[in-house]
Amino acid sequence: GLLATGGKRFRPRMVHWGWLAATGGNDPASYHHVPRIGAALELLHGFALIHDDVMDGSETRRGYPSVHVQAREQHVRWGSFGDPQRYGENIAILAGDLAHSEASMIAAELPAHLRTLWRTLSVELMIGQGRDLVGAANGRRDLEHARQVARAKSGAYTVWRPLQLGAAAGGGSAELFDALESYGIAVGEAFALRDDILGVIGDERATGKPVGDDLIAGKPTVLLALATQRFSPKWQRLLARTGSGELSSEEVEGLRQELINSGVIDEVESMISAAVQQASAALDSPAVHPSAREGLLRLAHRVAWRSA
Repeated sequence: GLLATGGKRFRPRMVHWGWLAATGGNDPASYHHVPRIGAALELLHGFALIHDDVMDGSETRRGYPSVHVQAREQHVRWGSFGDPQRYGENIAILAGDLAHSEASMIAAELPAHLRTLWRTLSVELMIGQGRDLVGAANGRRDLEHARQVARAKSGAYTVWRPLQLGAAAGGGSAELFDALESYGIAVGEAFALRDDILGVIGDERATGKPVGDDLIAGKPTVLLALATQRFSPKWQRLLARTGSGELSSEEVEGLRQELINSGVIDEVESMISAAVQQASAALDSPAVHPSAREGLLRLAHRVAWRSA
């Protein structure tokens, strides 16, 4: 059900454009790996979303109740024994595990060099999520840690590694990998920064996720790192309580407004623009097939200035 709700399909798109950057569309025989990689990535992403919602306690995803919420509500309707919340989370963990298993089964049929890249992507995803959790638990507010989390969770998993998988399927050169890595890191950062902004001032009807959850959870985002540098003592005291589970809805709203008033949102917007410029420069490499440049540039803009 979660996979059928749609989503942005960024990762399969990146696989396609990586393949096109390597081949220019002139090696159709190698393209049969591309939809397989894309399907595996969508299932892996489903696994990540389901578990992420459990970890964050998010009630909605893509405008629908999260998987653990659906299971919790079933438990209540059925009049079952035990704690409905614990039951819902347990079922969601199993659903996520199933998605991960299915993703691995699809990836297992790829050639060895693509399976190696798949393994790297999967491990980096876990590392990024782990840094996110540890950073929130330890109240990390430094900018370097926040950017490391963004690079691991979005730069590698969302952009660079899918691009690399597509390019490798098409027999791309080392020079192409270097150019796509530069592009991927920059676009991945833009993706993560836009996610940060949408998480605190986005439109819930467009994002399908509760706005303010990142503040409540105290996630080590770039926004919170910059807020730690910019906020006045009054707001610093409130900021220090993010992640405690004790913020009221009024306090969350106050923090959201202060992120705007203090100039933090504007600074992050400038960082997004700079990342897109870096991505554009990376596409000037002669190793990137001309037929892929315009599409990759459009995708960078779509990632950076999306509303959901």
